[in-house]
Amino acid sequence: MPYVTSTEMFQKAYAGKYAIGAFNVNNMEIIQGIADAAQELSAPLILQVSAGARKYARHTYLMKLIDAAVEDTGLPICVHLDHGEDFDVCRSCIDGGFTSVMIDGSKHSFEENIAVTKRVVEYAHDHGVAVEGELGKLAGIEDDVNVSAEDASYTRPEEVEEFVARTGVDSLAIAIGTSHGAYKFKPGTKPQLRFDILEQVGARLPGFPIVLHGASSVIPEYVETINAFGGKMPDAVGIPEDMLRQAAAMAVCKINIDSDLRLAMTAGVRKALAEAPAEFDPRKYLAPGRENIKALVAHKIKHVLGCEGKA
Repeated sequence: MPYVTSTEMFQKAYAGKYAIGAFNVNNMEIIQGIADAAQELSAPLILQVSAGARKYARHTYLMKLIDAAVEDTGLPICVHLDHGEDFDVCRSCIDGGFTSVMIDGSKHSFEENIAVTKRVVEYAHDHGVAVEGELGKLAGIEDDVNVSAEDASYTRPEEVEEFVARTGVDSLAIAIGTSHGAYKFKPGTKPQLRFDILEQVGARLPGFPIVLHGASSVIPEYVETINAFGGKMPDAVGIPEDMLRQAAAMAVCKINIDSDLRLAMTAGVRKALAEAPAEFDPRKYLAPGRENIKALVAHKIKHVLGCEGKA
């Protein structure tokens, strides 16, 4: 099966009141763990690549690994650029075989955001590629994304109709209280998502797919394992999974997951090396990381996204 765009995926997700997992990939073990879980549960899949991942693994290597996942699983897989910072990066990914790109113009003014997003949409649509835009700014740090809490801002529902109409985007990432990275909220705080904003956006854009970034839940099991075997991660609280399920039952069709993958992989590797400190065969300590990735993704598909059996 060839790569697919997110368009049909999102149509089905919106109608079925579930979301598609968009999982960030960096190497072979991460791709294998994600793909194996999705195949076993017959779930549609978005594998997304950040600017940092392209620098680390290189575009061609990642595409060949994703090619292998498509061939191995037979799943419909969308290859998505996460947080494209400008037109040139988006064009490079479109020309390089991606079926979906995100142009993140949220750092610009509203008019500048529209201009750069529209330019990407025109090029992408000419090549059969879907485009995700963004309104509002999420706080946090993840790869090349770095927004302070002071600079973060919620999406303004009154702007979404004009933005979508003038740009022609196929989906829209909004800011309703999620944040990038593993350190989202301090212990003792109660994370809250602005479902009132999501509801207003959904009412203004009926049937239109909405995206949540920064939606990792910082699963305590992995943090505890990392710290038990030499890590020094501070306590943090992620996005409660019941809130993500609620968002998936509304207008949210794509939920991005990155930090939880990193935590799962790191926990597996640290535990394996601690239990066998003389081990120097990478296969012996990367395999437990891969198994953690698979277990995490299976959990997300079944208990958060609701897309099991929807491939």
